[in-house]
Amino acid sequence: MRERIARFMQGRYGIDQFTNFLVFSALIILVIEMFIKVPGIRFLFNVLSVATIFYAYFRMLSRNHNKRFSENEKYMKYRNNVKFFIARERSHMQQRKTHHIYKCPQCRQSIRVPKGKGRIAITCPKCHKEFIKRS
Repeated sequence: MRERIARFMQGRYGIDQFTNFLVFSALIILVIEMFIKVPGIRFLFNVLSVATIFYAYFRMLSRNHNKRFSENEKYMKYRNNVKFFIARERSHMQQRKTHHIYKCPQCRQSIRVPKGKGRIAITCPKCHKEFIKRS
């Protein structure tokens, strides 16, 4: 039986990070659906979860490796952007106790200034624009 499955999957794309995300999100949608009492909305959530699972299986069984790889690359790029944003915001939240974080009005560069120095002139290290803020 194991050999038959291996032969069937030969030449197919298989599982990647985007497929894992699709299956996990379908499970979350199914769990949310259990708590919805309105029949119409519940039906929409059910259709959405089934469609997500079908798309995940379609991706796993596909023989078009280039297309599936590019889809996975787009997903990974988006996921990395979200992870970077969360890490940056977490870092800013930890630094807010001792520093102010301002954005340069000209180039939007983030500039970290220590708190408790009063009104100071801040010079952007990127574009050298000078602006005054309270620290």
